[in-house]
Amino acid sequence: MEPIKIGISACLLGENVRYDGGHKKDRYLTDTLGQYVIYVPVCPEVEYGLGIPREALRLVGDPESPRLVTSRSGVDHTEGMLGYAEKRVLDLENEDLCGFIFKSKSPSSGMERVKVYNEKGMPLKKGVGMFAGVFMGRLPLIPVEEEGRLHDPGLRENFIERIFTLRRWREVRAGKKSLGRLVDFHSRNKLLFMAHSPQHYRTMGKLVGHGKEYNVNDLYGRYEILMMEALKLKSTVRKNSNVLQHMLGYFKKQLSPDEKQEVLESIDSYREGYVPLIMPLTLLRHFVRKYEEPYLGIQTYLDPHPVALKLRNHA
Repeated sequence: MEPIKIGISACLLGENVRYDGGHKKDRYLTDTLGQYVIYVPVCPEVEYGLGIPREALRLVGDPESPRLVTSRSGVDHTEGMLGYAEKRVLDLENEDLCGFIFKSKSPSSGMERVKVYNEKGMPLKKGVGMFAGVFMGRLPLIPVEEEGRLHDPGLRENFIERIFTLRRWREVRAGKKSLGRLVDFHSRNKLLFMAHSPQHYRTMGKLVGHGKEYNVNDLYGRYEILMMEALKLKSTVRKNSNVLQHMLGYFKKQLSPDEKQEVLESIDSYREGYVPLIMPLTLLRHFVRKYEEPYLGIQTYLDPHPVALKLRNHA
């Protein structure tokens, strides 16, 4: 694939751009995920024009439309930051980003649960960072996360799966649009979509099935919205187990009773939480290669992201 470009809060890469002159370097993002992506660093406060170090900012007022002010002197930077954010997001729109990782709790970059202070000076964790809010509002289909939430294995896997799938989709979309190419992409990703949202999978299938009824650009646009909505929903043990059972059904004639029982026991162990998803998947992948099963052999569900990231190794 073409390199995956990800926007990121600059302090998470170790850049000394925080209000206190420090950083919040995240080793997983720089040393592990960083091997597979190209980061586009952004520090809204510095790019907007504030110095290093600087007086800390905070959100105040109505959590739905807060003001951005300095914490001690009360200087209001709301309009300035919003103006900067609109222009910066326009620039980032041309960067072909497949995701963005925000700094949690930041009044400019926090994705959710940012403190908003009321008239009594009491904080409510109901805000969104001002730059993050503009980004997510203008580019709602681009996967976003915070570094803190990425410590959760399930959220981490979901985010990384989305950015890799979006990169593959962008490559399809960049070529000549045709129903045939869309059918091929959908066929290769069927099991992946089933693992996230069976309902979206069925809706996407109907859309593709009636693809001749749409203008090709409209068809691709509708499909992308459904795809990103589906992938935003986390895969679960139950949904993954159903997909594994579905895969097993392709080997009714090839597997011996002992081999079938081995797969079933592996799926049950996964369902009960004794082993990670990688265990039954590895077994099924072995049979896909052994019996050269054509449909399963093209499924991205088997390898949606680099195995070295170990995203399916948690029970």
